[in-house]
Amino acid sequence: MRYWPLWLLLLLPFVGLGSAPLFDLDEGAFTAATREMFLRGDFWSTYLLGEPRTDKPILIYWLQAASIMAFGPTEWAFRLPSALAASAWIAITWLFVARVADPGRALLAALIVATAAGISVILRAATADALLNLWLAAAGYAAWLWLAEGRIVWRYVGFAAMALGFLTKGPVAVVVPAAAVFLWCTSRGEWRRFWRWGIGTDIRSLGPVLLFIALASPWFIVQYLREGMTFFEGFFLKHNLQRYDSAMEGHRGQYFYYLWVVPLSLLPHTGWLLAALMRLRSIWNDPLQRFGLLWFLFVLVFFSFSGTQLPHYVYYGYGGLILVLVGQTHLNRFAAFLPAVLGFAFLLATPWLLAVAVPHLRPDDRLLAADLEVYFDTSFIAAFVVLMVLNIYWLLRDRSTQRTIYWQGLTAGLAFAWVLLPAVGGLLQDPIRQAGRIAAGMSAPLTLYGVNTPSFQTYAGRTVARRAPRPGEVALTRESRLVDLPGAEVIFRERGYLLVRMPPAGR
Repeated sequence: MRYWPLWLLLLLPFVGLGSAPLFDLDEGAFTAATREMFLRGDFWSTYLLGEPRTDKPILIYWLQAASIMAFGPTEWAFRLPSALAASAWIAITWLFVARVADPGRALLAALIVATAAGISVILRAATADALLNLWLAAAGYAAWLWLAEGRIVWRYVGFAAMALGFLTKGPVAVVVPAAAVFLWCTSRGEWRRFWRWGIGTDIRSLGPVLLFIALASPWFIVQYLREGMTFFEGFFLKHNLQRYDSAMEGHRGQYFYYLWVVPLSLLPHTGWLLAALMRLRSIWNDPLQRFGLLWFLFVLVFFSFSGTQLPHYVYYGYGGLILVLVGQTHLNRFAAFLPAVLGFAFLLATPWLLAVAVPHLRPDDRLLAADLEVYFDTSFIAAFVVLMVLNIYWLLRDRSTQRTIYWQGLTAGLAFAWVLLPAVGGLLQDPIRQAGRIAAGMSAPLTLYGVNTPSFQTYAGRTVARRAPRPGEVALTRESRLVDLPGAEVIFRERGYLLVRMPPAGR
């Protein structure tokens, strides 16, 4: 019973796993590509809406495919691999910090991973990010243990993790741990240690590199034999180099973009970040915290200059940031609870803020937001009233304790999973889910017209093309695009989304 708080954290990623519809674009794209593997009978190459998908390597698709084979094509099953990866990420974080520090700090580290607002989203999302962060944490922590202990087993563990990360999302799984080790060795003037970690000193020490090649290369070799350079040009050139050089899919940010993403994504634990900012010199003087700081700062700076910016990119550095946060030995009650009070107050005000914003939205989006009160109802308001009141109470107490901070994180994590994500997901995605389920029982070819919602294919369980519909075909579209489809019969209409059937040829 001594570790019961840890067991609750390990189970937290599974809470609310199927309570929200799949989110477009990311969850929709991953799950639709997984379904298309079954539709095409091809489990080596990924396609999305009939076109080759070269965004990501294969590992997450294989895991999702195995999950839906076992449990059926439900939201819960598609998200299960991410939840399992998240639980493993929490576990190795606890194990590592308990080894290098103490169980108390280890529990705090696990708490931050399990309950921080931004991380809570990717822990239960049917994308590659929870899995990638597991491999990044494993590779980074194994690298530190090799630096501290010099045992070659940690190089094997780290290089195996980087190989699996490479199969999950590509070069970033190598670049981030390598940069952390390089910067730490450079800061101490120990260049040779970096080369010893990377390539070893002789033939016998090449084992970890050979293990990396053995794990990471076979699938890429198969892809080359099947598709030639098509996949490599799409994956390495477009979705890695070009994604960094220019904005893709409208995800352009500014150099300071992550300066507000980081404190918001850490809620309700932002106070630990504020405490760390006050102690940068002592952090630098501590070898482990310096390693974590350099790891995080590399990711922060690297992606701040990226042409494409998404919030979860900075999470690749959170394995290091957590080492800095848990290195703070004291947190006063204002730093612990005031950011949480402000954050929950903002979430409490969300229904009214959205209502104010609705008149300024595009017509299609105004229709989508027509039922705000259905999703942001009294239970939503009550949940965040309770959280805000609890944190005000904790703020006004004489002192804050580790147990109180634990309950703060756990209650916040449950609210994010059970209340916030279902409300946002229902508002944005319910019409697409309903349309997909209706389309599943139809025989006509399916298309997407004027929308990019691949989750429609996931729910329909049938191949969908993204183009203008032809005579006799069925299309998912928006209300504003109906004028482009003369003679279309409306089969389903819900908050601006329409499922329409085009008239047969000759009519």
